[in-house]
Amino acid sequence: MSRDHVQSEERAAGPAPDGGAEAPFLELLARGASADAYEQPVLLARAEGQPAERIAALEAAKLLALRVRSELEGRRRREAELSALFETAHDLAGLRDLDAVLQAIVQRARSLLGTDVAYLSLNDPQRGDTYMRVTEGSVAARFQQLRLGMGEGLGGLVAQTARPYVTDDYLQDDRFRHTLSIDSGVRDEGLVAICGVPLMLGPHVIGVLFAADRRARVFEREQIALLGSFAALAAAAIDTANLLTETRSALAGLERANEIIQDRSAVIERASDVHDRLAELVLRGGGVYDVAAAVSEVLDGTVEFTENAPARALESSRAEGHAVRHQDDWIAAVSAGGELLGALVLRGHPGLDPVDQRTLERAAMVTSLLLLARRSAAEAEQRVRGELLDDLLDGRDRDPRLLHERATRLDADLDATHVVLAARLDGAAADADQEAAARRRLWSAASHLAATRHGLAAARDGGTVLLLPLETGDTATGLARRIAHHLGTAVHEPVTVGASAPLRDLATNPDAVAAAYEEGRRCLDALRLLGRRGDGAAAEDFGFVGLLLSADRDITGFVDRTIGQVVAYDARRGTDLVRTLDAYFASGMSPARTKDDLHVHVNTVAQRLERIGRLLGDDWQTPARALEIQMALRLHRLTR
Repeated sequence: MSRDHVQSEERAAGPAPDGGAEAPFLELLARGASADAYEQPVLLARAEGQPAERIAALEAAKLLALRVRSELEGRRRREAELSALFETAHDLAGLRDLDAVLQAIVQRARSLLGTDVAYLSLNDPQRGDTYMRVTEGSVAARFQQLRLGMGEGLGGLVAQTARPYVTDDYLQDDRFRHTLSIDSGVRDEGLVAICGVPLMLGPHVIGVLFAADRRARVFEREQIALLGSFAALAAAAIDTANLLTETRSALAGLERANEIIQDRSAVIERASDVHDRLAELVLRGGGVYDVAAAVSEVLDGTVEFTENAPARALESSRAEGHAVRHQDDWIAAVSAGGELLGALVLRGHPGLDPVDQRTLERAAMVTSLLLLARRSAAEAEQRVRGELLDDLLDGRDRDPRLLHERATRLDADLDATHVVLAARLDGAAADADQEAAARRRLWSAASHLAATRHGLAAARDGGTVLLLPLETGDTATGLARRIAHHLGTAVHEPVTVGASAPLRDLATNPDAVAAAYEEGRRCLDALRLLGRRGDGAAAEDFGFVGLLLSADRDITGFVDRTIGQVVAYDARRGTDLVRTLDAYFASGMSPARTKDDLHVHVNTVAQRLERIGRLLGDDWQTPARALEIQMALRLHRLTR
């Protein structure tokens, strides 16, 4: 503060205080005391009965000190605002992740304005409305998913008029067009005061930045201006990201064109090379993966034979007889006699040359010929695999040593963790002959799948049963879904698959295979009853219904999988999140009513729900998850 400015403040305050009157107030300024503390020197002087001149001098010094304090606080506030704006501009200069920059803008706006919630919405030109893009401090799911039509609510009005709007009590403010969905979302979040400013790109509004409180307040002009500055930076971030995307896309297109020109002469040479290599492979009895390796080398990429290629691209390739592009990959169907056997997939070659495309197609044809040539030998092996699985299901051969020997000859490891899968066709057959033919195709596809995955397969109960090893990190549910998709693609009909829980030590405990098969059949029947035909699942996939389907009725495991992290957090921190969850669901998932049941402030409820969301995941309030969480809460109370 300049000397001239201080002197002008002193003249405005009246006569200068005497020499000793400033001392206590200078000490208060030095230690950053609150405004109330400045009354103490005057009150103390009056209590001591000091002369009126001394008290008047203290009063004058107090007024001067309060002015100095107010100006210092204003400067600190402006420094903090400028610092936040500088940091945001710095983020924008090094823009890498648009979502991260927008999240930082919303967080800083909430912090500097001291509001409970801040959020940003963007216009959707195709739908003609605005939608939530980033929120900070919000806990109500319905509020986070709001869409506002142009002119609806405060945000819709800001987006339509390109002007900031402020309300100290939104639900009672009749300047806005209220709608049931918007008012319900605002009520669920418990918001009262809201300030919204437009995000502008030139003359166009692309969105709105909001700051909101769960109590009535008046937003000052400086705060509205600060929010507008953040909105300008957010609009610049979005514009920069759009320009970067366009630039990168243009550069990628130029690079691809240059690569095609440079590779044109080499493509023809590679086509001749691959023709010679494939002919040599067939003559010396090479396998499917030898073909993939040879084509990988010629095409200078990674070619894989797979049975789980994207369904739409695979079916398109089979129908057209050509390789098709899927994202950055190329897929060529491997089929024979109308049966889909798999696909050759060339990874990471979006700009494949036509000559190379035909090379990939020829390789797929050679692969199908090799698979057909080995089909007859494989069928004999499939029968042996089916006999071993039948013995495990019926418990006929209980000698662990003999079971190990038979499995070893079939390249199966009974010591590994396995899953029993019950598969059944769900397509409508015109007559008994067509149904029998479909079952044979299912058994053939399942047997081929078991042989390639070191498992076993057998026909049983009008369907097929498979015993497949479970890879590390995989789940019974994930395996069931992949098998349902694979078998359905192979036979061109929906195939439903029910899976058991993982099994171990099959050779020493063969009875477990039969029990697991029954569990898989129960899951299969449940899928069909629920209308999920053509899908795959295990008991763990049905939530609390899975307790009835599984053999062990693992209630503790269900509770732990569903709300275990919340229970553990309460135990570690001594918090009350479980009780908050109970009250939240009991009050119809309304934070405002929950705080009445718990006798706490609505901000406390919001903080607890925010913590619960971090523990359970962002989708914990969806209908399916909410139902399971409520069931787990009840079981948790019963088992304590």
